[in-house]
Amino acid sequence: MTDPTQPPADGDNGVPPQQPYSAPSGQPTGQPTGQPAGQPAGAVPPQQAYASAPAAPLDPAQDKQWASFAHLGGILWFLPSLIIWLVFKDRGALTNQEAKEALNWQITWIIAWAVSQILGVIIGSFTLGIGFLLFSLLIPWALYIVNLVFSILGFVKVNSGGSYRYPINFRFIK
Repeated sequence: MTDPTQPPADGDNGVPPQQPYSAPSGQPTGQPTGQPAGQPAGAVPPQQAYASAPAAPLDPAQDKQWASFAHLGGILWFLPSLIIWLVFKDRGALTNQEAKEALNWQITWIIAWAVSQILGVIIGSFTLGIGFLLFSLLIPWALYIVNLVFSILGFVKVNSGGSYRYPINFRFIK
């Protein structure tokens, strides 16, 4: 019986010894090329398993491209702007700045849209449907058109080398 408080002796660590590599019939024997000794075939060496290189910074053309796409993505609500900001914020200064601006605009726009829906329900209950028609159908469409126009303006301005600021924008993300 061995003492559980003592380290195991050589060969008595509870792990079966590794078998030497034997190639399938018809192939040369020995370790496969590129495989460290003692590693099973196809295994990733421990030093490579968790290593990941940081993403390369964007070149100026890519930075401008992703910054302009962040504005144009506003046509599809906030998700494209959010994804672009999360993926590229540390890789390009222009993309970080413009994606934050576009994302702040999308959040502002969604809040305005939600307020119009709530007001439509509240006012519609008192005005026999006229308030519902106005606040739940017409105003949200007008808000979408405003969002569409501002998103395209932001895309064009940034794509031409400038910077775009929305006229009404709350800065939720600094």
